[in-house]
Amino acid sequence: MLEQRQITGTNISVSPLGFGTVKLGRDQGVKYPSGFTIPDDKEATALLELARSLGINLLDTAPAYGVSEIRLGDLLGNRRKDWVICSKVGEEFEGGESSFNFTSEHIRFSIERSLKRLKTDYIDMVLVHSNGDDVNVIEQYGCLEVLADLKKEGLILASGMSTKTVEGGILALEQSDIAMVTYNLNEQAEKPVLDYALENNKGILIKKALASGHACLDGEDPVEKSMELVFGHPAVSSAIVGTINPKHLKQNVETCLKVLNGLEN
Repeated sequence: MLEQRQITGTNISVSPLGFGTVKLGRDQGVKYPSGFTIPDDKEATALLELARSLGINLLDTAPAYGVSEIRLGDLLGNRRKDWVICSKVGEEFEGGESSFNFTSEHIRFSIERSLKRLKTDYIDMVLVHSNGDDVNVIEQYGCLEVLADLKKEGLILASGMSTKTVEGGILALEQSDIAMVTYNLNEQAEKPVLDYALENNKGILIKKALASGHACLDGEDPVEKSMELVFGHPAVSSAIVGTINPKHLKQNVETCLKVLNGLEN
């Protein structure tokens, strides 16, 4: 069973693997190697129960993940306290296309909407969902300052940004608690953000740790090698993995435990 670890610079403890929920709410415009069917409520409940039994306590969602937040609000019920929820602001997904709004008014609206959808009075972590123009988004809109205000109000416990550039990741960490960055066997350009976080006691979450299912190696286990890379960096608190296959979920946890044990010994 996975043991929780504290996200550096916060009071939030999470499992080293987080459960990504985009596949619970959206099957359009996703970058996976093959198609999938969105799980029904019975299947989704079983997945969440399995994840929790394996020690996973982190759920990653977003308004841009279709009906993911709405479904989580219904599925979690009175077990909300068992989970750490990470959601986002800035990106919307309607009619098969994404759009972005980083204004302070929309951020506040988005969080109030997420609270209603998730049927909760707080969200553990909220990240700005970047469109790739990280630095401009931060500097032009002051969105991290808005999240800081919402944190003071107790609506969120920690804030940050899901970034796509080194400059943006570092700037986000300068102004908030957490950066969520891409780091996998295929893409390691954002490693300086991890290094900065380690040096400055900031939190790091990893997205696309398995390269959205595209990681592959000749003669080696790509999942194990991916996790060795990700968890080999001491700044990493958790990696978000979005499988809806119960067998793969179990295998991912087993591999994670193996890798973490190997790193400790």
